[in-house]
Amino acid sequence: MASARITTTGQVTIPKEIRDYLNLDTGSKIDFVIDENGIVKLIPLNIPIQKLSAILHRKGIKATTLEEIEQIIGEAASDWT
Repeated sequence: MASARITTTGQVTIPKEIRDYLNLDTGSKIDFVIDENGIVKLIPLNIPIQKLSAILHRKGIKATTLEEIEQIIGEAASDWT
């Protein structure tokens, strides 16, 4: 298990083992998500969105396709005009 320390300025160095696993390099962007169970997840933003689809999925909820998402966004955008 990899671990790290927080500096006085709130910075953390991500261990090499984790950076390698997530394909993170200098300048890579990451996001932090707190799931419904209060677990904090580190999400690399350098991977295709399709690989992230299960992150926010909850049991019993039907997964939404990219086409459905685009349709919903289009409908919402037209409501604003």
